[in-house]
Amino acid sequence: MEKKSIANKNVKNRFSLKEYFKGVKTEMKKVVWPTKNELVSFTGVVILTCTAFALVFWAFDSAFLAFLKAVLNIRI
Repeated sequence: MEKKSIANKNVKNRFSLKEYFKGVKTEMKKVVWPTKNELVSFTGVVILTCTAFALVFWAFDSAFLAFLKAVLNIRI
């Protein structure tokens, strides 16, 4: 009897491509897309954040390189 219940579980857990895309379509209807103004604003925030991080990393890298040059007395 136990083998039969395991077999029934396997039938219920089978993958169906049609059901998958039906679920995707249902979930996509729930998505709230940003407006054009929100999209421009969010894009600006991302660009500014990336620029700020790039400048901070550049500053740390330059400082570390200057420190190594001073400590090791080398020229690059």
